[in-house]
Amino acid sequence: MNTRWQRHDSPRGEVYDSRWECMAAAGQNIHGEADLVEALLAGSGGRSVLDAGCGTGRVAIELARRGFAVVGVDADDAMLGTARAKAPELNWITADLSDLSRVDDRLPDAVDLVLLAGNVMIFTEPDTEGRVLSNLSARLAPGGVLVAGFSIRADRLPLQRYDDLAAAAGLVAVDRWATWERTPFSGGDYAVSVHRAAR
Repeated sequence: MNTRWQRHDSPRGEVYDSRWECMAAAGQNIHGEADLVEALLAGSGGRSVLDAGCGTGRVAIELARRGFAVVGVDADDAMLGTARAKAPELNWITADLSDLSRVDDRLPDAVDLVLLAGNVMIFTEPDTEGRVLSNLSARLAPGGVLVAGFSIRADRLPLQRYDDLAAAAGLVAVDRWATWERTPFSGGDYAVSVHRAAR
């Protein structure tokens, strides 16, 4: 597997987690993603989530604590090693999101929500973003939603391109915010986008 993330010098594993631990110790809410997922699924009663690009499992573990059925997928074994150590009872799968065929039998047939937090979409390999969205869209139950939050950078994935790829993957735009806390989006360098399965 080869992704931009694996060539990036970001901290991994427990070192990566230490940032969130410091924020939590300072009284900051580190569960904005889980809060949004819970709010989005409240209306439909959905309970299943695929955390795509789950990293060390921070969001997946919190969602499981809240009673959701969660599967975490990531291409980075160092990150997943930390996730497995923290929550060995959860289903953690090593896979490249642009090619899920090798782990197809380990993934749920359909989920109510696919989550792409933590800049996943700008760390995929260039020109694989459409395959990633198609693979994940195919995992959504009818009416399911895909939520992605990522930094807007000129050298990565522009929002219009993301929307075009999402539409090609059978997804319809529903909402967009500037933060996981649903601050209205009016431009800027970060966006949280919600798309619904068209079928």
